[in-house]
Amino acid sequence: MSAASMRLPMLTTDEKLAEIRRLYFSATRETIQRDLEKALDLLKSMGSEEERERATVYMEGLAEMRRDWSRKFQGKREKSKVKSRK
Repeated sequence: MSAASMRLPMLTTDEKLAEIRRLYFSATRETIQRDLEKALDLLKSMGSEEERERATVYMEGLAEMRRDWSRKFQGKREKSKVKSRK
């Protein structure tokens, strides 16, 4: 299949919001960075501030999950370093 025949559909604002919501509810520690990047791309493609405001709760949630999971991961790495030094 050629690139010319593979057309990506233009998403409506509601479809973009639904995709951000889906990313929020399906995010895992392993996928959070990729999910957040995709959600940010969708957010940037929205036409107005009003449209972006509708996605705020999901974007803040994704950012908080990334923060929490990165802290827990860093904590585990620090503990394993201490154990390996003993």
